[in-house]
Order: sequence, then structure tokens, then C-alpha cells
Amino acid sequence: MGETGSGARPAPDAVLVEIARYVLETEIASPVAAEAARLALADSLACACEALVHPDCTELIGPVAPGTIVPGGVRVPGTSLVLDPVGGAFAISALIRWLDYNDTWLAKEWGHPSDNFGAILAVADYVSRQRRARGEQPYRVRDVLTAAIKAYEIQGVLALENSLNRVGFDHVQFVKVASAAVAAALWGGGFAEVVSAVSNAWVDGPALRTYRHFPNTGPRKSWAAADATSRAVRLAWLALRGEPGYPTALSAPQWGFQDVVLRGQPVVLARPLGSYVMENVLFKIAFPAEFHGQTAVEAALRLHPLVRDRLEEIAEIVIETQESAKRIIDKPGPFANPADRDHSLQYMTAVALLYGELRYEHYLEPIASDPRIPALIAKMRVIENPEFSRDYLDPEKRSIANAVQVVFRDGSRTERVLVEYPIGHPRRRAEGLPLLRQKLARALRLVYPERRAAALEHLLLDDPGLPDLAVDQLLDALHRG
Repeated sequence: MGETGSGARPAPDAVLVEIARYVLETEIASPVAAEAARLALADSLACACEALVHPDCTELIGPVAPGTIVPGGVRVPGTSLVLDPVGGAFAISALIRWLDYNDTWLAKEWGHPSDNFGAILAVADYVSRQRRARGEQPYRVRDVLTAAIKAYEIQGVLALENSLNRVGFDHVQFVKVASAAVAAALWGGGFAEVVSAVSNAWVDGPALRTYRHFPNTGPRKSWAAADATSRAVRLAWLALRGEPGYPTALSAPQWGFQDVVLRGQPVVLARPLGSYVMENVLFKIAFPAEFHGQTAVEAALRLHPLVRDRLEEIAEIVIETQESAKRIIDKPGPFANPADRDHSLQYMTAVALLYGELRYEHYLEPIASDPRIPALIAKMRVIENPEFSRDYLDPEKRSIANAVQVVFRDGSRTERVLVEYPIGHPRRRAEGLPLLRQKLARALRLVYPERRAAALEHLLLDDPGLPDLAVDQLLDALHRG
């Protein structure tokens, strides 16, 4: 039994208060963040469309009771599904995350802020339909974009100085916290409700990272964020129904998140909450691969023409990387499944050297059994470059550098190809925009007929009226019901 106290509830932890006030009170006035949020929405929908052609993903989404259609329910993009908000959040986030192709944030903790779109779109769509049925105004897409900026900011700023991976836990905890905060606000909650939802997200505790690492790497890593966003929507729903929450969920001695999970270290917000994360988010637009290895793939692609006809002559492949990549994706195999391969620095580099490209199909059979891949991996040496590790954490740089060089048996060697910033980095935003457009155009045409795909592409990227479009009308346009 718990200890008996005076019965008085303590004041909420400062972090809970700051998050709640930010979600409810802060006006977002950054045009850079607004434009990035629109790109993030388009990119996330592209990821979702690409995932729809993979049965291993689509088999996991939908109602628990087959055939259930929820009156006024959430429309899941690219499908005929109409779900409750909890199921809708799971389905949308699972589609966005499945192929490891959605945007990324890297710091002491890493993650994928667009995971939050599942909660945002599900609640905004459902509430809009309820409002419309009562003759009230629905949410607009600009409200979705604002909620995304705030969810990105909460998750990303928490990630700056609070490392869950160091103590064996998964980053989707920060997704759950961010989604709970914005979902409670979208449900119509005030300060008490947002604090309740966020406190319960901390009380839930984080998942283990077991499913992301050898020898247990598996597909859960592709639906872990969906689990987090759907849980966040549930907690927000409970908050709107009077669940009081737990004001010292973080700081309670012995029983709070800080003592239990972080071994006594405080949860901190490293900078004031604004729009920093959305303005600096990393788009994964060139190829689906864990982001710490993206620049290694770019370097390997440049080397492909120099090595493709000399594979038997290779003596060594040297990969210089950052500490984070060395710790989490330095995996020479053997590989059990696609989830294992797309989180291996060696595998993705070997494929790029061999094939001159990297697509999701390269993680699947028959390519996964190409004997040249393990042969190349056996010749790789992965080393940490301390300068890369420093620049990775430098807030003025936030580089994700890798360098690749191939040494041949006769002593000759290729140039050392260094790529500091991946093509989806803010420093290369203009260069990346055409690729993002191509990614969206290709993905939409996997799901929709040409004319409809072209119309959706224009709506998402070019139509000046998108921010004023009602959210339920956007989801109707994307639905295949």
C-alpha cells in the first residue's frame, strides 16, 4: 500500500506546467516553421502511401472487430478504413513510420517527430466531424500544422538533453508525451486536462529498446510509435472525462519517472519551447535508412562507379562515423529481417556500393541473400571520428557526418568521401525540395489514379488554400472509401 499523506495534491512539476502552457497559450508566428510543417505533412503522407503496398504493415491496421465502421469516425489516408480516434492514430502513425522513411530529429535522444501526425490527424478529424454535426466550425489544416509544430517542439526539445537510450529505453516515450499534450488540446481540454494527459504519459513509462537491437531487432520498431500515439489519444480522452492526472509524475521520490527511469536525473527542457525543432527537422527524402547512416550511403553512392568493377580487389572499407551511429547501427550481421538490415550502417553502405542506389526492396529477398553483401561487410572497419561526434551535438551545426574510403589490395585507394549533412538537412533544404516532391508524386501514384494523385500533389504542396481547408475535407480527399 502507498503511504498515507495529508490528502493535499502538490503543484504540478514545472515541466508539466511549461508543456501545458506552451500548447495552450503560445502563438506560432514563424513562417519558416509553417512552411516546414506543410512539407512535413506532405512527406508524412508520402511515407504512408508507400507503406500501403506492404501487407506486413496493412495487416496490423484496422478495427479489432473486422468490418467495424465508426459513425463519424477517422478516415485513414489511402484506405477505406473509418476508425475510432485511438485506432485511427495507430493506423496513421504505423503507415507513416513503417518504412523508416519519415522525418527525423537527432540529439542526445533521437526520434521521428512526424510520428505525432497520427494523433494529430485522428483527433482533429474526429473532432471536426463532431463539430460539423453540431453546426460548429471544424478545425482547419492550419490548426493541424500548428499542432504539429508544437508536438515536434515538445518531443525534440525533450530529446536535446534527456537520453532514454543511455538507460535502455525507447524514444517513443517522448512521442507519447508530445501527442498526449496536443491531443488533449485538440479534444478541447484546458490546462488541467493537458497536465493530466501529459502526466499519465510519463506515468506509463517508456518501452524497452529491445526490439531495435541485435539479437531481437524486429518489426515492432515500425509500430512502436503508433502504439505511443494511440495511447496518447486514449490518455487525452480520459483527461477530458475527468481523470485528474498525477502532478509529480516526474519528481516523486522513489516512484517518479526521474528516479525510476532516469536514475535520479531530472527531466529538463533544454531551451524555451517555440518552433526550433520544426525549423530544423531532418527530412528523409533520398532513401529509407536509419538517419545516422544517411551520409554514409551518400558517400557510398559517390564511390559506386569507382568500385563496382573492382569488387574482388577490395581489401578494406573504412567508415568513419559519429558516436551515436557507432553505438546503435554498427551491426555487421547476421540479419534476421528487414528491420535488422535498415538499422545496419554496414548493410546500407554495402548495398549503396554494390547497386548504386538504396530502396526498401534492397532490405528484402532476393537482394538480402546477395552473397556479395556479407562479403563486403566483412571488409568494413567502422570507427568513431571524435570531430563528427562533437559536431553532431553542436546546436549550431547538428551535422550527421560519415566518411567512406575504399582501399584496394594493390595499395591504391579511392578518395575519402566525407558527407557532413544529409540531403534532408536544413542546410540543404533547397537541394532537397525537388526530391521531396518526387517522393510525394511517386507515393501518391502507388495508391490513387493519376488524375487524383496529381490533384492531391497540387493540394499538399502548391495550393495556397490548403491551410484554410477543413481537416475533415482533407481526410475525405485522401480517403478511398
